[in-house]
Amino acid sequence: MPNRLADAISPYLRSHADNPVDWFGWGEEAFAAARERDVPVLVSIGYSTCHWCHVMARESFSDPAIAQYLNAHFVSIKVDREEHPDVDASYLAAASAFVDGLGWPLNVFVTPDGQAFHAGTYFPPTPLTGHPSFREVLTAVTDAWQTRRAEVTAGAGRVAELLADSALELASGSARSGASAQLGSEALDRAVAELVGYEDPQLGGFGGAPKFPVAPALSFLLGHGGASDAANGDGPALALRTLKIMGASPLRDSIEGGFFRYAVNRDWSDPHYERMLYDNAQLLSLYTRAWTLTGQPWARQVAEKIAGFLCDVMQLPGGGFASAQDSESTVDGRRVEGGYYALEQSDRLNQTPPALDEKVLTGWNGLAIQALARAGFAFDRPEFVAAARRAADYLHAHHERADGTLVRASVDGRTSAAKATLEDYGMYSRGLLELALVTGDVTYATQARHLLDSTLPAATDTSGFRPPHGADPVLSRQGLVSTIDPSEGAYPSGLSASADAALLMHRLTGDDRYRRAAQAGLSLVAGLAPARPLAYGAALRLFDEFNAPIEQLVIVSPDQPGRNDQPPTTPYPVTLHDLARRHVAGVVASVSESQARAFTAAGFDLFADRTAPSGQPTAYLCRDFVCQLPVTDPAKLPPFDATAVLLPKIAAEEQQTVRPHKH
Repeated sequence: MPNRLADAISPYLRSHADNPVDWFGWGEEAFAAARERDVPVLVSIGYSTCHWCHVMARESFSDPAIAQYLNAHFVSIKVDREEHPDVDASYLAAASAFVDGLGWPLNVFVTPDGQAFHAGTYFPPTPLTGHPSFREVLTAVTDAWQTRRAEVTAGAGRVAELLADSALELASGSARSGASAQLGSEALDRAVAELVGYEDPQLGGFGGAPKFPVAPALSFLLGHGGASDAANGDGPALALRTLKIMGASPLRDSIEGGFFRYAVNRDWSDPHYERMLYDNAQLLSLYTRAWTLTGQPWARQVAEKIAGFLCDVMQLPGGGFASAQDSESTVDGRRVEGGYYALEQSDRLNQTPPALDEKVLTGWNGLAIQALARAGFAFDRPEFVAAARRAADYLHAHHERADGTLVRASVDGRTSAAKATLEDYGMYSRGLLELALVTGDVTYATQARHLLDSTLPAATDTSGFRPPHGADPVLSRQGLVSTIDPSEGAYPSGLSASADAALLMHRLTGDDRYRRAAQAGLSLVAGLAPARPLAYGAALRLFDEFNAPIEQLVIVSPDQPGRNDQPPTTPYPVTLHDLARRHVAGVVASVSESQARAFTAAGFDLFADRTAPSGQPTAYLCRDFVCQLPVTDPAKLPPFDATAVLLPKIAAEEQQTVRPHKH
C-alpha cells in the first residue's frame, strides 16, 4: 500500500501517514480511483490542533480492522481544512443537508463525482447512546451504495443542485439589488441591538455554552458610531465589557498570554486548549483598539501579552507564524489535553510545550502582520513591528510566485500545491498596508496594491473580488464551489478581507475604483448581514465605515533629526507621536519626509506635499480628503487634548488590571 501522506506539507496529513488506511491527499487522483473501482469516497476533514480529530485517528483510523473495511469498500481522502478552506467550506455546506451541529472531524461520504449523500462528525469506535459506531456507519453506507444506488445518487444530485442554486443566487444578488446596495445607520443600529440581546448579562459573551471570542462581531461593535462616539453607545460599551471579561477569564492563558479557541462552559471554563493564530491576531487588534479608544490599562495589558505570545511562541525561526498550537501535550509522561496550561510558569520549564502546527498560512499571517504592526506603533514596542516585518518578508520570499499569484501554505519553506484563496489575498494585502503605514516603507504598500489589483472585478462586473487563478480545480469540475464565498466564521471572509484592504487603499490613493470594488463586493451580503450579525461581523464593520467620515492622520518627521526636532514649549510634555498612538482616525501613518515623497511618487496621494517645513514633526489631519492646516504643537491636534493622554479620567473600576486566573 503506497504511503501518499508521508511527504505532505500539512502536519495534519503527516500525522495520518502511518495509519493502515490507504489515504489519498486531496486531488483528482482519488476520484478517478473511485470511478474505476465503482466505490464511494470518504472525505475526512480535520486539522492538526483538533482534539477530536486526534481521538478519532487513534480510535478508528489506526484500527486495522476498520482500515481493512475502508480500503475494501471506499476510497479515502484526508484533507487539512486549513490548507484547503474552500474544500472544507464546500463539504460543510453539503453536510448541512444531513446533520446539524457540524464541526471537525468532518466525515462526508460522496459519490465518485464528488456529490455528498451522507455525513457526520466524530464517530465513536463502539456505539454510544444515540450514536452508531464508525463501523456501523461504514456498513450502512456500503449497503446503501450497493443496494439502493439510484436512491443514493438521486439524493446526492438534489443536494448538489441546491448548493449550485444557492451559489447562483448569491452571485446574481448584487445585480438584482444594485451594486450600490449598502446598509444605512438604522439597519446597523438594529444589528447592534440584536447583538445586545444575545449578551449573557451575568457572565459576559454571547449566548450560553459553548462560548467563542467572535472577534469579527466585536470589531463591528467596537467601531459602531464612529470615532467621535468611540467609548459611548451600546455597541462599543458591549464590546468593551466583553473584552474585559474575556481577558480575565480561563479562555486566556494568563502566563503566556494567548487565547484558546473556545470555552465549553458558560462561565468560560473548560476551554478547548488549541490556540489559533487567527483568534489571537484578531484579539490583539481588538485589545489594541480598546486601549486606543479608552486608555484603560487592562486593554493594554492583555494586548501586550497576546503580542508577546505571538512573537515568543507562534513565530517560527524562518519568520512566518505557525497556524496553531496543539490542545494536547505530554506532561510527566502522560498525553493530556490542557495539562500544560494548568502548570505554573516555573513548572512549565520542565515540560515539553504543546506542539505547533508549523504550517504557515498566507491569510492568517496577514492578520498577524496587521495586528502586530499596529500594536507595535500604539504601544511604542518596535519588537512587535520587527516581528511583523519578518513575517511579511518570509511571505514575500516563499509565498509569492513569479507570476504574481500567491501560495496558500508552506512548511519550512516547502510550498503547498493548494490554491491560495481570496482570504489570502485580502488579509495579506491588508496586513502589508498596515505595515507600510507604521514603518514608512512604501514597498509594502506597492506590494499590497499589486496583489489587490489582481483580485479586482472588471469594470462591468458587480460580483465582487475573485482570486486571480480561480477556484480549486477539482471542486470546479464537480460544480461544488463558487469563487465567491461570503461566509464568515471565526474570522473575516475573503470577500470582507478584500473589501477591507480596498477601502484602506482608496483612503491612501484617492483612487475611486477601490471604493467601488469594496462596495460591489459588500453588496452581496447587504441582505444577509443585518439579520445574522454574529455571522457577518466583519462585513457589518465595513458597512459602518462606509457611513462614517473618512479620517486620515499623517505625522511627518524631518529627515535630519536634530535640526530642530524638539517639541515646542507647551504645558504638556507629549509629542505628536504620543498623540498619534492614541488617535482614533481611520488611517494613522508615521513617515519621514523622504518616505512621504516615495509614497507620493508611487501614487499614494495622501502623502503628497507632506513635509516638516519647520524642521520638527508635523501633523496633517484630514477629513474626507480635506486637510486642516498642519500643526507642530501637540496641544493643537484635535480631537484630543494633550491632557487626555497624561491624565486619563478612568473610573476606579477600570483602573484595576486584569487579574490572573486558574484553569
